[in-house]
Amino acid sequence: MYIVAIAWLYVVVLMAATEHSWIVALATLVCYGLVPLAILLYLFGTPERRRRAARREAAAEAAQTDAASGLADQPVGEADGAHAQQDQAHLPERR
Repeated sequence: MYIVAIAWLYVVVLMAATEHSWIVALATLVCYGLVPLAILLYLFGTPERRRRAARREAAAEAAQTDAASGLADQPVGEADGAHAQQDQAHLPERR
């Protein structure tokens, strides 16, 4: 997509270079090049912005879920104390 934008800007710069006045050249550059290209790149970039926002939301939700459950701070293989019967199943019975 960017190669098309670069090629279009090249064409517009050449068009502006052939104008007789620098004011007309500037108007050509802005009206034929910068404004349409900005609109085009904004429209074609919308799906990527949506995907990026969805990924950011999913990552934040996953981090919030991990923080709420305490999984991020609990070492693997250690008893968490939430399920006393399950945590003490491997201990020998007392008499």
